[in-house]
Amino acid sequence: MSNIFEDEELFGNRRQNTIFKNKKPLDHRFLPEKLVHRDEQIRQIAKYWVDVLDGVTPSNVTLYGKTGTGKTAASKFAGKQLIEAANNENAFVKVEYIRCTDYTTEYQVLAELCNKLGRDVPSRGWTKGEVVNTFRNIFRTNAFGKKLNLIVILDEIDILLNKDGDGILYTLTRTDNVSVLCISNYLDFKNLIKSRVTSSLNDKEIVFPPYGADQLADILSERSELSFNENVLEDEVIPLCSAMAAKEEGDARYALDLLKNAGELAFDEDAQTVTGDHVIRAKDRIEHNKVSEILTTLPVQQQRVLEAILLLTKQDEEITSGKLYDQYKEISRKDAVTYRRIFDFINELEMLGIISTNTISRGRGKGRTNIIKLQCDEELLETTLYSI
Repeated sequence: MSNIFEDEELFGNRRQNTIFKNKKPLDHRFLPEKLVHRDEQIRQIAKYWVDVLDGVTPSNVTLYGKTGTGKTAASKFAGKQLIEAANNENAFVKVEYIRCTDYTTEYQVLAELCNKLGRDVPSRGWTKGEVVNTFRNIFRTNAFGKKLNLIVILDEIDILLNKDGDGILYTLTRTDNVSVLCISNYLDFKNLIKSRVTSSLNDKEIVFPPYGADQLADILSERSELSFNENVLEDEVIPLCSAMAAKEEGDARYALDLLKNAGELAFDEDAQTVTGDHVIRAKDRIEHNKVSEILTTLPVQQQRVLEAILLLTKQDEEITSGKLYDQYKEISRKDAVTYRRIFDFINELEMLGIISTNTISRGRGKGRTNIIKLQCDEELLETTLYSI
């Protein structure tokens, strides 16, 4: 069989792509030469890191902000520029990035750092003490009489802390010549840290505000020049993507996804330009994929709660928690959880944006009632639930 990827009939138009010249800049992980509208935050990071060029361990830093506000990009950008400056000044500095969704325990993080720094450590099998000692030995004076200064970027630190506790921060902040930059979407993540660790962390905090529609438009304009062929985007495309993303709490990732998906729809249809209609349909596609992914990864009991809400919605019922529990018990039969546990499920589903709740008063002496409503497409919910 000939190589499927060289089939001219299937992929011949890849070489004559009238829409894209390079999709990579539309990926949120792409690091551009300049980060638009994050100069202030990058300067703050640099201010706290600059001491490392003189061989002084820099301050620990924490970046806060909602998803898509540029925290990861800014930290990587500052790290890249720091390494350039360190090389120019002959300073022995390393900046290592760890995404805590991939490395969720102290052992895994330390093993990965050791491997990045040239010491082989297995992903499992050693004691914690062995890994810690191997890591700390890296910071002894090397053959050239220099000591390594390391900055560790821990992205989505709250995930690691939730799963494995604050041991990693204790180890890193108590290791000579090591500083950490933590990234979190949640201002209250330090509730997961014990006081002794908070004391040794002693971090400087930088808040990343959401992007406004005009700022998002600037970001998309810059990326579109790198990604699309000339005169491909119709005038309304970038303002529409920006306005939609601004409603999603100023999420630049969402804006980039919208623009990329709109371009892919135009490409699939052999269109010559990307239009506002492509953007609207791209929004539907993204939301469809997002809801489908959430639904398929929910625990079975939460899926049953959603099935009960769907059935009551189809019956045009006003959904109270009591009615929901009765319907849920019919579906679950002998495998039902308690009424109290249902409230936890409702709160979690509301946080995911799949349902909404509204507390109303029934009048004097009749108390208050929670009314539950679906916030996702009924047909999509039904198709996904019954295909799992």
